[in-house]
Amino acid sequence: VQLQASGGGLVQAGGSLRLSCAASGRTFNDYTMGWFRQAPGKEREFVAAINWSGSNTYTYYSQSPKGRFTISRALFQNTVYLQMNSLKPEDAAVYYCAARTPPIAPLNRAPYYEYDYWGQGTQVTVSS
Repeated sequence: VQLQASGGGLVQAGGSLRLSCAASGRTFNDYTMGWFRQAPGKEREFVAAINWSGSNTYTYYSQSPKGRFTISRALFQNTVYLQMNSLKPEDAAVYYCAARTPPIAPLNRAPYYEYDYWGQGTQVTVSS
């Protein structure tokens, strides 16, 4: 299982970015996919997670980005997105995508050590 995160960059406060996580190695219907972030000197923290079963999709967000970030998946593709709007300087971090199986049910903000697979991280910088 390999995860490839991309889409990070430098953006002004109030701007938007969309992160992508391309997964390969197998189908991910029985996985939870999550996004985490880690700022310098801080612990890796949960941002958002997504499960899907058939046509049903379930999402869960950390309180901080709730209402500003949206996690989604591309149908029939092993790709998960994190749309980040109204970015703030405190959102700056390295963002990681992660996967775990079996899926977390009910979906919640499981900590990073409960995930099995990790992408390499993509840097998000927000200027004030």
